[in-house]
Amino acid sequence: MACYHRRVRLLPVVTVLVGSSIVALGCGATPKRAPERALTPKEIVERSKGAIVRIEVGSDRVGTGFVVDAEGAIATNLHVVVGASEIKVRTLDGTVLTVPRVLALDPDHDLAIIDVDPRQPLPVLRLGDSDQVAAGDPVIAIGNPLGVLDYTVSDGLISSVRAISPELTLLQISAPISQGSSGGPLFNSSGEVIGVATAIFNEGQNLNFGVPSNYVRQLSLARRPMTVAEFAELTRPRDPTIEAGGKTIVRKVPQHDLSIFEGCTEKQVEDAVKSIGQAIELGAPLYNSGNHEACYRIYEGTSIRFERESGCKGVREAFGAGLLRSSTLPSYTEKAWALRDMFDGLLEVAMRHAEKSRGAAPSTRPR
Repeated sequence: MACYHRRVRLLPVVTVLVGSSIVALGCGATPKRAPERALTPKEIVERSKGAIVRIEVGSDRVGTGFVVDAEGAIATNLHVVVGASEIKVRTLDGTVLTVPRVLALDPDHDLAIIDVDPRQPLPVLRLGDSDQVAAGDPVIAIGNPLGVLDYTVSDGLISSVRAISPELTLLQISAPISQGSSGGPLFNSSGEVIGVATAIFNEGQNLNFGVPSNYVRQLSLARRPMTVAEFAELTRPRDPTIEAGGKTIVRKVPQHDLSIFEGCTEKQVEDAVKSIGQAIELGAPLYNSGNHEACYRIYEGTSIRFERESGCKGVREAFGAGLLRSSTLPSYTEKAWALRDMFDGLLEVAMRHAEKSRGAAPSTRPR
């Protein structure tokens, strides 16, 4: 399979193997309803909070989910639960339920549907038609900031409906999404779910995006149930390999702790991320056209500049480590991928840094 350099992806990268066989269930046409009056954020919270849950993975991973089936099906982001062999769900009344199975997953849209066995039917959120959403429409996000089951509400507008590709559309929203709120519902003014919140860091800006709800509806109708153990094995992190320039290259993206940015200003972090994005935008097309040396030279130029000039010690050392690794490799193909690994490692930790900064800020809207 041909290998190519990707530009900065909007969604968190999740590499999994998914079986090709799925069972599609029939779905009748949805009858049109008369327009409903606009609800206030407070009304939407009161009507919906019982169906919004906290998702806990281990001791340090938390997210949000919402019930889509009274028997226990819960939608969330795939990156919230990826690779997990033990997942717990905490409901509004404090009940903790263990997740025994995963009903479906969609890596392309960062979605998963997990399943619990409640003692009684759960309240369900109604999915709206995200194809009807347009820029300027109001949107309300409800989630668990920093994993605390004390719902924070933020409202804003649909800033843009972005067609990233024929297979992927994202809703850019002005409503803030806090850390721990990934996987939570985005509501229209009628209280229908029109998206799933996903905290995104893209090209040095703190942008907020949602995955349209129609992807959730499609996933609900194409289930491939598996045990949590099977899910953990299917989605556990693996060192990805690529075939490039006649060589098998093992991706070695460094995993950084948030402490890498200790002593750094927000502007220093943003400048590094913006410059990485620009280098990839320039270098990736050259790599894809077969000019691996030109791609490497662009990556190298950005890396040398930050290794020499950055006032942020952690960033400076990360670029230096990437340059050192690339200097030991024999081909420009391998050198380009070594610097791309370094770029991706910095982008990933910068995204987590942005989510933490956003989650630590108080909500600007009524709770």
